[in-house]
Amino acid sequence: MSKNVMIPLSLVERLIELLECWDVSEYSPATRYDYNDILWALKVKIQKLELRDAYARIILADDEDARHFARIDYLSQKHQLSHAGGGADF
Repeated sequence: MSKNVMIPLSLVERLIELLECWDVSEYSPATRYDYNDILWALKVKIQKLELRDAYARIILADDEDARHFARIDYLSQKHQLSHAGGGADF
């Protein structure tokens, strides 16, 4: 059974920084695969949170110009996320 947990964003960012510092080239292929998969998943999670914030900026924009630029930013982030293999749930 899979359960979700809430982890502070600052901790996730610190985990990413820590993992990026490790040199796993000497480890077995299975360990390197797990390492890369975990690091990728954490980075995608951050991108999805940023995408959600970008979408909120569209909704909360003060005027049409701000909404337009927020939408451009949102679509750019969504495009980047789709190319990272994270897909978009929005």
